[in-house]
Amino acid sequence: MELPGGRAEKGGRILIVEDEPFIALTLEDMLVELGFTVAGTVAQVPEALAFIEGENPIDAALLDVNIGSQKIDPVADLLAARACPFVFTTGYGRSGVPIAHNTRAVVQKPFRLEEIAAALQTEMSAAREQPL
Repeated sequence: MELPGGRAEKGGRILIVEDEPFIALTLEDMLVELGFTVAGTVAQVPEALAFIEGENPIDAALLDVNIGSQKIDPVADLLAARACPFVFTTGYGRSGVPIAHNTRAVVQKPFRLEEIAAALQTEMSAAREQPL
């Protein structure tokens, strides 16, 4: 699969953590169009933690910064501890991103296909370059 700009992407299994159903469906469509597989879509922090801790392999995640009244911090912390790449999606800009993860890619809502593709590629490439 070729991404906008001629970049090649091998795909991967992506977890979506998003509490707005329309945005979650839009992200699912975007990921499929980019050649990714949606590993799962969850709308609550405990559900996301259970998904990650379960037998559900993922290659990366898209995380809404605010899930209802809950912050995404515990999910980001768990993914970081497992060296799993993730991208924040937010309508609040970088200011809402957890301090411990403020170097991660952020895609501002409303987002475009190219922005999602570039952010995932950046985070997944960085994770591949990390020593084991």
